[in-house]
Amino acid sequence: MKQIILSVVWASSLLCASAGAQEAPRQWSLEECIRYAIENNIDLKQKELERQNQEVTLHTSKYSWLPNLNASINENFGFGRSESKDGLIVDRNSANTSASIQLSMPVFDGFKIPNDIAARKLDLKASVETLNKAKEDLSINVASYFLQVLYNKEMLKIAELQVALSSEQVTKTEALYNAGKVPVSQLYDMKAQLAKDEVTLTESKNNVKLALLDLTQSLELERDGENFDVQEPETGDAVAQYMSSIIPPDQVYDYAVGVKPQVKEQEYLLESQKKMLKVAQAGYYPKLNFSAGYSNGYYHNFGDGEYNNAPFSDQLKNNGQKSIGFSLSIPIFNRFQVRNSVRSARLAIHNRELLMENSKKILYKEIQQAYYNATAAQEKYVSSDKSVDASKIAFSYAEERYGAGKSTVFEYGEAKTKYAQSLAEQTQAKYNFIFRAKILDFYHGIPITL
Repeated sequence: MKQIILSVVWASSLLCASAGAQEAPRQWSLEECIRYAIENNIDLKQKELERQNQEVTLHTSKYSWLPNLNASINENFGFGRSESKDGLIVDRNSANTSASIQLSMPVFDGFKIPNDIAARKLDLKASVETLNKAKEDLSINVASYFLQVLYNKEMLKIAELQVALSSEQVTKTEALYNAGKVPVSQLYDMKAQLAKDEVTLTESKNNVKLALLDLTQSLELERDGENFDVQEPETGDAVAQYMSSIIPPDQVYDYAVGVKPQVKEQEYLLESQKKMLKVAQAGYYPKLNFSAGYSNGYYHNFGDGEYNNAPFSDQLKNNGQKSIGFSLSIPIFNRFQVRNSVRSARLAIHNRELLMENSKKILYKEIQQAYYNATAAQEKYVSSDKSVDASKIAFSYAEERYGAGKSTVFEYGEAKTKYAQSLAEQTQAKYNFIFRAKILDFYHGIPITL
């Protein structure tokens, strides 16, 4: 076994030396991957734009209290017979230039505007929680890809170990064959086993590349995938390291229901819908508006005849008109539009209540599933440890028997295959347990780290 380990280390050193002239890929930690993904993910950028759009909507609602101020300029021409100041019908042409400015603003609208502002504020908070939920989902997604890379790297090491073991046995079998102690068929059987292990090694290398590709694509790093790798943290005894994460579902839920964005989003949207009910009910109240205006004009007669047109400055002094007033609109009958709007708003509130209740139920189910998946993965990981120990001992005996000529290649290969399978199952159980434990940490408000 020491010779095998030395051979693997020697081969690794040769590979490192041959690659020394090339730039080593940058190794990313899980935290760096998550941070980069959050900063560059297109879906998150779109949700950020949606949040900014909610800010614009809120500003629009706030500015509803401001007055409307409009100006207008009119130019009219008259031709033919018209009535003069003396009441006579005369033939004349005229031109009329007028300008006005009007101001209007709401004084009382049945509390529609303040309730609409409150609803828009709640919608903005909900959009922030929507963005936070998307960030959390992306973090979990990146973590799963990251752990898949680590798992495939572990599987690659197992495949390299299998090739090293088979290579050593091919060398020993060749020596036995040259000494006339085993038939040539046994040598070819062992070489076939080596070839099979080399195929597995090639597949494992491709699986690592594909897992890295999936991770880089989730980070929006498609063009830099060749210069990308991950840091391999020291996992050690995963059960001892992550056992503290296995917390009962009820305890995790009591914390998560108060902080998780998917629940807070529904709470904000429910409160917003209640404000929209008051907006709809504002249609029952009278509306009071204030208005003010100023207008002026210049009048000029021209054509055949003599006309006494006052100077422009005099007309501006004399033709000015100012106005100020209030208008009260009292709803009496509006074809049941207000009543139906109120009914629709009440139904929308009830629907929001159901959505919030459903989001809480989904959250509890997710926590339950995460807990039972974590405990199952823990049990499987503990069992896989025992399986690895047993298969390793069995393989050692098979290796000794084969070296002594007391067993066939097929018996040796079967023992080696079982050993490899137990190592693979142990690796899969380990990373599955780590991932499930991290999911529980995530629901309990602990950032995803390794």
